[in-house]
Amino acid sequence: MSRNGIFAALAVALILSAGIAGAQEQPATQPPAGQPIAPAVQEPIQQAPAAQPPVATPMAQSIQPAPNGATSEEPSIPLTLPHDLSPWGMFMNADIVVKAVMVGLAFASLVTWTIWLAKSLEVFGGKLRARRAADAIGNAATLMQARRELGHSGGPGALLVRAAEEERALSAGALDHVSGDGLKERVASRLSRIEAAAARRMSRGTGLLATIGSTAPFVGLFGTVWGIMNAFIGISQAQTTNLAVVAPGIAEALLATAMGLVAAIPAVVIYNVFARSIAGYKQILADASAGVERLVSRDLDFRTVPPAAAMAAE
Repeated sequence: MSRNGIFAALAVALILSAGIAGAQEQPATQPPAGQPIAPAVQEPIQQAPAAQPPVATPMAQSIQPAPNGATSEEPSIPLTLPHDLSPWGMFMNADIVVKAVMVGLAFASLVTWTIWLAKSLEVFGGKLRARRAADAIGNAATLMQARRELGHSGGPGALLVRAAEEERALSAGALDHVSGDGLKERVASRLSRIEAAAARRMSRGTGLLATIGSTAPFVGLFGTVWGIMNAFIGISQAQTTNLAVVAPGIAEALLATAMGLVAAIPAVVIYNVFARSIAGYKQILADASAGVERLVSRDLDFRTVPPAAAMAAE
């Protein structure tokens, strides 16, 4: 082969290698040469849906952020209760039956302290007069002397002496023929009746204290039961057990029991004090009555003594 043929073969080989390299560098989407280029088909770009606000569920609605940032499942309790929980406010908001019970217990307490004041003065004055009369009777030698010592003073002690003198005067005609035993019995009978009347008069009013002391707690309990019944009815109507709804009604009901105890406790204490004081008063009257009986017996014995000795004894 000639030199020109070699050069021609090399040129053809170079051209073929250059074409193969260019075909490899073209994108795979290009059609081969000689065919029309088809327009590129672009797929539609799907846009993401816009963010929607979260749907509030019943549980999310029930859980609201608390003022301090913490979540709470229950609604916040109001800072102020719907009722005035002072004693006067509870009385004004109570049921009409509970109000009537409270007014009755307040009146009973007023009666208790009124009896205490009046009876204290009466017992003190009665014991003072009875003690003076008992001392005068004990220091006297005869019934006549005791009568002069007491004079026209009042009180059971002076009544005892006057009753003995009256009975002796009524029996003066019979004493010359009979012994003085009958006179002593009649005097003792009259003295015992005077003692009983004085003790009964001094005990007047204490029975009311005993009645108040024994019945006031039960009256207050009745008001409490009635108030709690109304409180439960209010709870069922409100359909809630919130403390702000339950507490006022129960507090108003318990106030009736508290007032019952306030009326009963002083009444029982004052009744016991008066019982002891009246027992002491009865004992003083018994001492005075025994002294009068001794004076009557002494006067009967002096009937058999000569007048001069009797006058000297007086």
